Amino acid sequence: MLELEVKEKIKKEFGRHEKDTGSPEVQIALITKRIEALTQHFNIYKKDFNSRRGLLKLIGHRRALLGYLHKINPPIYQTVLEKLNLRK
Repeated sequence: MLELEVKEKIKKEFGRHEKDTGSPEVQIALITKRIEALTQHFNIYKKDFNSRRGLLKLIGHRRALLGYLHKINPPIYQTVLEKLNLRK
């Protein structure tokens, strides 16, 4: 799981206001950080298949949120992709 300081930093960077936790931009950024942490975990523990299933679910959830954001607000979608270094 992510540390509280990391989450707060992400919320400040991607949030629409200071108490924003539910906007798609914040959710995508938090999920991306969790995916990065799990990817590092799998470099060490290659046979952890149960956690790999959770990783795939996170990737699917992030993809759905990105699709929603692209449909609703394409300019913000592009800025989120650039900030998080995601390719689409």
